[in-house]
Amino acid sequence: MGSATAAPGKAVVRRPLSRDVRLFWCASATDALGSQASGVVLPLLLLGLGHSATTVGLVAGVSTAAGLLLAPIAAVPADRGARKPVMLWSALVSAFAMGGVAVAAAVGRPPLVLLLGAVLVERFSTAVYEAAAAGTVALIAPPADSPRVVAGLSAADQGALVLGPALGGALYQASRALPFVADAVSYAVAAVCVGALKSDLRPGEGEAVFGGAAGSEGAAPGGAAKEPKRGAPGAQTLPDVQTLPGAQSPAGPRPSPPRRPALRAELGAGLALVRTSPFLRLVLIWTATVNGVIVALYYGAVFTLQKGGHGGAPMGLVLALSGAAGLVGSLAAPHIAGRISAARLLVTVSWLLVPLAAALAAAKGPWAYGGLFGVFCLLMPLVTVVLQSRAIQETPPALQARTGAVLATAVGSSAALAPVVAGVCASRAGTAAPAVASAAVLTLLACWTTYGRVPARGVAV
Repeated sequence: MGSATAAPGKAVVRRPLSRDVRLFWCASATDALGSQASGVVLPLLLLGLGHSATTVGLVAGVSTAAGLLLAPIAAVPADRGARKPVMLWSALVSAFAMGGVAVAAAVGRPPLVLLLGAVLVERFSTAVYEAAAAGTVALIAPPADSPRVVAGLSAADQGALVLGPALGGALYQASRALPFVADAVSYAVAAVCVGALKSDLRPGEGEAVFGGAAGSEGAAPGGAAKEPKRGAPGAQTLPDVQTLPGAQSPAGPRPSPPRRPALRAELGAGLALVRTSPFLRLVLIWTATVNGVIVALYYGAVFTLQKGGHGGAPMGLVLALSGAAGLVGSLAAPHIAGRISAARLLVTVSWLLVPLAAALAAAKGPWAYGGLFGVFCLLMPLVTVVLQSRAIQETPPALQARTGAVLATAVGSSAALAPVVAGVCASRAGTAAPAVASAAVLTLLACWTTYGRVPARGVAV
């Protein structure tokens, strides 16, 4: 698959992206915009209803944990061939859940259990949607277009990070129900876009639904038999079953129907692939580490700015500058990757992040934080877009959702742990400690990418 991408320094032929790619991008962009618009005001709604900051944190923590736990489970039916129905119905459920929050916010003082229930339903269904969507790019775009598609999806997320909070705040000023109405509409638009996809979002006829291609590193753990796609030629063939004398006789023994692998084995198939693939391990370690670091740096900035007497507006400035820089980085990533080898880009960006984190330890004002975070977020997509697009190409279609869920869970776990680590560091060693610790972690990561046993051939494009 690596030959599908142009070598560094050579011109890349740009074909128009397909209708399904545009529809999928529209679904992702509107979903991200609505989620940012409602997510930024949900704490304000809870606080405005008289709930404590502890309650707000509990709602956020429980909903995040729910997503991390559900994603690997939801990936199994998606990889079995139900990707499109899973995405469609989860988007519709999310739309109804956010509609419920909007109605509750409009009628007065809704009970906390009602709001929590609606938020959890939305988080559950969103986790299901994201897990199923993880394998969609490989099924709607050829390998050569993967960097462009991934870059477009990343740019949509960064654009939503810039526009969503401003949109949510403006709508909340008009009516506290409007941001949640907007989120419900965004989920409905996503459902319409998914329903309009013409691509068959199931593994190809020659792909096993469990364990990847024959002989690949993604083989089913424990030697479990692979299941052919339903309706595929040879679907009735049973592996490891010997024909007995007299089997053609009506009185002879009848073969048992094909058995699915145990659910536990199917849930672990994505993890088994990541564990046995050096390149996917690289993707997991690099993305989880860098995402955890940037969350820790953000909370370090919050602690420092709060100690300096700054309010919420400066943090909005930091987020806006970071999102805008990330948008530029995402759009530039495919062009830069076509001119610089991915292995060199990985090492270079890894080392450039170290002095940025160290400089954040000495930053004081919001403009300094915004500028440094902007450069940080400008550099990150240059690597993440390349790594993610290559991971899509390296993963068998029948394991796309489960492998994506493993990577997303690792990134989400590091992002969830980072605020705790940042808080402990700040309380014991000062507000600059999270940045100092982050610079040390990034130094170790840069050394590993430079001198460790990194699969450079798997990174090269």
